[in-house]
Amino acid sequence: MTVFTSMFLHGGWLHFAGNMLYLWIFGDNVEDRFGHGRYVLFYLGSGAAAALAQTATAPSSFVPMVGASGAIAGVMGAYFVLFPHSRVLTAVFIVFFMDLIEIPAIFFLGIWFLMQFFSGVGSLGADAAQGGVAFWAHISGFAVGAVAGLVWRATERPPPEVWDQRDRWER
Repeated sequence: MTVFTSMFLHGGWLHFAGNMLYLWIFGDNVEDRFGHGRYVLFYLGSGAAAALAQTATAPSSFVPMVGASGAIAGVMGAYFVLFPHSRVLTAVFIVFFMDLIEIPAIFFLGIWFLMQFFSGVGSLGADAAQGGVAFWAHISGFAVGAVAGLVWRATERPPPEVWDQRDRWER
């Protein structure tokens, strides 16, 4: 199995559904910002970097990596940087009750990243033969996405409809 093949396989329908939910929530905005072609390259690059990082943290593992989680984490990292003031509709479960609330994306994604980071640190001493969640793929994918978002934000040009207002876009 290759790095790119593994990005299109999943460990079951729940794994697939979770990845697609996150891609649906965050992916369209990042794609709009990057453009279709650059987005595909960014997505595949994030996934490849995530797979390489996971392999580096568990080089003796024979368990195949499956899923697009690293690439989607890259999308989430770019979203974190490019849309910090957006709000995400989130399901909150309290005992038997559920409510939908909007929370800042930077908070939602920050908590998600911290959960991945602490789980990744905790997994460093674990037996790699058992498999499990590729936390370091998530962490590195997010980091690659955040860096790509920072680079994009620093080099982004205004859309054509505001080119006549150049004085606002002067650096």
